[in-house]
Amino acid sequence: MSTADDLTSLAELHRLGQLNDEEFARAKARVIEEGAAPGEAPLVKAVNRLRRSLTDRWIGGVCGGLARTTGVDAWIWRLGFALLALWGGSGLVAYLLLWIFVPRETAPAPALRQLGA
Repeated sequence: MSTADDLTSLAELHRLGQLNDEEFARAKARVIEEGAAPGEAPLVKAVNRLRRSLTDRWIGGVCGGLARTTGVDAWIWRLGFALLALWGGSGLVAYLLLWIFVPRETAPAPALRQLGA
């Protein structure tokens, strides 16, 4: 099914009332995002979506971002990095590299207004 067919189906479900406005907007964004780069592998899409979390963070938000991207709980990522850090320090190096090279997620507009931006 093509992106246009998917969007038409979503619009029809929205018109019939089976999707509310928020669900329709999320589904539409997901279909458009998936159709934007048809040649990309799922792993490449996941890596390109990876962002450090602003809300689920202890230090740099790396584990929270990995949790959101992979669907694995953040505590599992934290445990993995801690175990790797104890095992030769590779977890610390990996965490620092991700902290440096993975961009931070952008704050939603209401949060920016609350911060006085």
